Amino acid sequence: MTRLKSQKLEWKEARGVKKDIENIVAVLGFSHINSARIFCYRTEGSKSRSYARIWSFPKIFQTALKTEPAYVIEVLGRYFDKLDADRQKQVLIHELLHIPKNFSGALLPHRGRNRHLENHANQLFREYKKLTQ
Repeated sequence: MTRLKSQKLEWKEARGVKKDIENIVAVLGFSHINSARIFCYRTEGSKSRSYARIWSFPKIFQTALKTEPAYVIEVLGRYFDKLDADRQKQVLIHELLHIPKNFSGALLPHRGRNRHLENHANQLFREYKKLTQ
């Protein structure tokens, strides 16, 4: 039995995604988000089937490394790059909604009391489209 060779996971800075994040934060007035502390990467070779993920930077690491809260938004090129520009923005809005109002380095879940992240993301995307036309 032959095994398939696994593809090497590669991370590359995603400057275009970073610009989109900065634009979304400005247009939607996400004043709680410090876009300078959001880092964006595109990955190739991931086995994940998602379009994008957000990574937290927990308080223990902030304390140990004596640094401020930060987040990494990873887009999985294999899926994300096939989306049209509108759907890409919608996915990025979804990821930004995982960031709590105190920008602590923690993440919010998809569902909470009186909160369903996907519905909120869809509503904010419609607002974003109105404001950018």
